[in-house]
Amino acid sequence: MKYKNIVFDFGNVIGRFDGKYILRQFCTNDEDYEILSSVVFANWPELDKGTIDYDENAEHALSLVPGHLRDATRKFFREWPKYVEPLESTLTFIDELYDNDVPMYLLSNAPTYFADQATHYDMLKKFRGIVFSAPIRMAKPDPAIYEYLFETFSLDPRECFFIDDLEQNIAAGETLGMDGLVFTGDIDKVKAAVGML
Repeated sequence: MKYKNIVFDFGNVIGRFDGKYILRQFCTNDEDYEILSSVVFANWPELDKGTIDYDENAEHALSLVPGHLRDATRKFFREWPKYVEPLESTLTFIDELYDNDVPMYLLSNAPTYFADQATHYDMLKKFRGIVFSAPIRMAKPDPAIYEYLFETFSLDPRECFFIDDLEQNIAAGETLGMDGLVFTGDIDKVKAAVGML
């Protein structure tokens, strides 16, 4: 291993966050999908940053949709986390790191509601530190959230390797001295990069 610590993003690294797939679980036709999509995802960056209240945003969304979509909207804001399906290859990799006593940390943008729900994921119990964006009111790629991770868990960025699905998030970590890789689903590529292959 070239690195002492592995830092994971959650969405599309540990669990598949596919907005279109998730929203399709709550509506049946294209017209309803377009209406819901324009409303429920409108403030997602602010939800990730924690700059707006999750429940207040949900209530606001309810006021914007036609009557026949109010139940679907309410249900979406309550149930969407269960449709973030774990990526099996990543779970296997997490188990391998855990069995080899490699410290793992999470650095993920997510609304407060997901951060609260995520305590139910068994794989996260294997992590030594977890940082979700909304509860601390900062989000990637703001360097402040990376510095928060390093300071909170006494990590040297040069000893960390970051796995995230977005180039700008990897680039932000690199400016602070943390190597990383844009994740495309290829665990062997990650293993090669960290010196496990």
